[in-house]
Amino acid sequence: MSQQTAPRGGPVWALVITSVAGFMAALDNLVVTTALPSIREDLGGALHDLEWTVSAYTLTFAVLLMFGAALGDRFGRRRLFLVGITIFTGASAAAAMAPGIDSLIAARAVQGVGAAIMMPLTLTLLTAAVPAAKRGMAFGIWGAVNGLAVASGPLIGGTLTEHISWQWIFWLNVPLGLILLPLARLRLAESHGTGAPLDLPGTLLASGGLFGIVYGLVRGPADGWTAPLVLTGLFAGGALLAGFVLYSTRAKNPMLPMRLFRSRAFSGINAASMLMFLGMFGSIFLLSQYMQGVLGYSPTEAGLRMLPWTGMPMLVAPIAGLLSDRIGGRPVVATGLFFQAAGLGYLAYVITADASYGVQLPGLIISGIGMALFFASASALVMSSVRATEQGIASGANNALREVGGALGIAIMSSIFAAQGGYETGQTFVDGLKPALVTGAALVALAGVAALCIPGRRHTEPTDTPQTPAPVLETAGR
Repeated sequence: MSQQTAPRGGPVWALVITSVAGFMAALDNLVVTTALPSIREDLGGALHDLEWTVSAYTLTFAVLLMFGAALGDRFGRRRLFLVGITIFTGASAAAAMAPGIDSLIAARAVQGVGAAIMMPLTLTLLTAAVPAAKRGMAFGIWGAVNGLAVASGPLIGGTLTEHISWQWIFWLNVPLGLILLPLARLRLAESHGTGAPLDLPGTLLASGGLFGIVYGLVRGPADGWTAPLVLTGLFAGGALLAGFVLYSTRAKNPMLPMRLFRSRAFSGINAASMLMFLGMFGSIFLLSQYMQGVLGYSPTEAGLRMLPWTGMPMLVAPIAGLLSDRIGGRPVVATGLFFQAAGLGYLAYVITADASYGVQLPGLIISGIGMALFFASASALVMSSVRATEQGIASGANNALREVGGALGIAIMSSIFAAQGGYETGQTFVDGLKPALVTGAALVALAGVAALCIPGRRHTEPTDTPQTPAPVLETAGR
């Protein structure tokens, strides 16, 4: 039985606190990328070490997301949210003060632990504080802030590095964390999940499997896909995840009940989310390099020119959230994904070694509208596809799939880029970029098809109380 204390600060405070926390966690996915040259100049280290300043965060974040959600359900979501903020803030300070590359990598890994605890609980805490009729708008704003963080990471990292120092990409988190801690303690209500004991075997299987796969994905492009450790990670990770699925179908209190996937709503939105991040992460990763390496813009200039894409969620997502409240999330999410696919396809068509910014602008705007529509409604669909007591683990599973999708997208699109082009000249870069963007567009379009498989609105209304053993949410989508 879900337990919840009386509301303290109301929906607005919950929205502000969870959006800022989500921004911090999402920002640190890509914020380091544009700072790597400066980090290498200050701390030294080979290219392999620099890559790990990005990968260490991705690994621990993706691997521990579901476990972090399960801890919150068991011991209190607000309590674990505070723990996650504390870990993330402390690790950010440690990263800023790192005396060497190894200590920076270690701090980034601990940052990922804090983010994995904090991120999935933002949605469950927000859901508990906002009335069902207002959740579309609330999730739209939350999604806009998180989408902006993911997409603007290179801009923020590049601007801080260029005008202050690379340490400030980490110092930025510290005052935000210190402000959030008392606000969350005073303004958020406590809530719990089912109260079931922690599923330690499931946690070990899922964490080990995700670690192996994400390790293989992030190391594959650098070490080669046939490298022993890469192959071991991919195959062992796949085997452990298969074992996790088999175990979870039989366990009494599994960390991720497999019966949730019998719901077309839950399966459809998770498939769409993973494919969306797969296509979007890889595209942003390569396009930011194109603007700097081929067109000659500085990190700040490149980031500013990406704003029609990356900044669009702040304008469109709240409106799309209201629209989602009126007509349901499925058409909004599907439309957004097809817009995103069209924008990437357009960019693949018009990009050249000397393309003007005006030629690229329509594709950036279309992609931005699409991303905003997706982020506005996807979270609401995730949370409404399960019982109230299972929303924590649903949020953790969705965020884990997004992270794995992002890592997979960078790996796949980087491999396509390397096979068809390279960094030798502007033209060779474009030769590799075009097929990579076409692949990204196809993957996001496939995400749109997955979104269309989600049942209509009458099957996906938010559920605030536990249902009977055969709830509509599970039977409607079979």
